[in-house]
Amino acid sequence: MTVLEILVPLYIVVLLSLPLVKVFTGKASVKQAKTRLALHISGFAGAVLLTLALAMSGSSVFAASGVASITGTIAQGLGFLAASLSTGFSALGAGIAVAAAAPAAIGAFSENEKNFGKSLIFVALGEGVAIYGLLISILIINKI
Repeated sequence: MTVLEILVPLYIVVLLSLPLVKVFTGKASVKQAKTRLALHISGFAGAVLLTLALAMSGSSVFAASGVASITGTIAQGLGFLAASLSTGFSALGAGIAVAAAAPAAIGAFSENEKNFGKSLIFVALGEGVAIYGLLISILIINKI
């Protein structure tokens, strides 16, 4: 891998994210924020269209020199899809569980300090869901 292959994508990512720096720091007005957001979206769409055009034209931009092509079966692809879905949905469920349990735990702790251990267990149970999904995805990937 050459330095150019590393620097060009990094340069493109920096150019695409620069318009939003002032928006996220709160230094842009509403009109400037809308303009910068429109610039960001159009730049991203242009980069996607350029990538698709280069890929469809058969140019050697995406050809990896000396690297074997990646091939696999439908079963392997579905296995990786199942692993990603199990991790993603379990993390989403854990986030929902923690979002519901953490404010209740804070409220219970603020009323009585002896409830800290009990309330912490409910928050940790919600986090455990994400760990179980990660373990399932590891098991799926090991079978592939």
